[in-house]
Amino acid sequence: MYLKSRERLLVKRAEKLYYFIMIYVTEKPEETQKLGEEFAARLLNFKGDTAAVVALEGELGAGKTVFIQGLAKGLSLEAKIKSPTFVLMKIYALPAGGQVYHLDCYRLRDEQDLVALEMKEIMANPKNIVLIEWADRVAKALPEDCFKIHIDHIGENKRKISIE
Repeated sequence: MYLKSRERLLVKRAEKLYYFIMIYVTEKPEETQKLGEEFAARLLNFKGDTAAVVALEGELGAGKTVFIQGLAKGLSLEAKIKSPTFVLMKIYALPAGGQVYHLDCYRLRDEQDLVALEMKEIMANPKNIVLIEWADRVAKALPEDCFKIHIDHIGENKRKISIE
């Protein structure tokens, strides 16, 4: 795994917030998991008024769930992580309190389908972490300050992972 590039972007907001886009290239699934595990530290240190929301995008088989498996390890979750494609959402307890909500929005039409899952309430709780696969399908429901991760195939096992 190696860092491909680092870009600084200015977001025009009242507080003039700066943020970075980090681009990584992984050569095998284990490296993608390791990157997810390392990313977990950001979520554990997130101090916001709402949940830490991670929006994952990428084509089918890109490695979204593989990244989340590593992230779960970094969050010290005991459960075996699988994509919740058919149940839409799985919930895991964080050892230090709060919950991890893992959603797969592949089968959803749009953000209106999240209403029944009470996502507004879930995302309002600062103790929660929300991981959303296929986040582009529910983009209007995502908070402006969510973490965005895009994973692209660039070879059989090689992936380009952008973290914003």
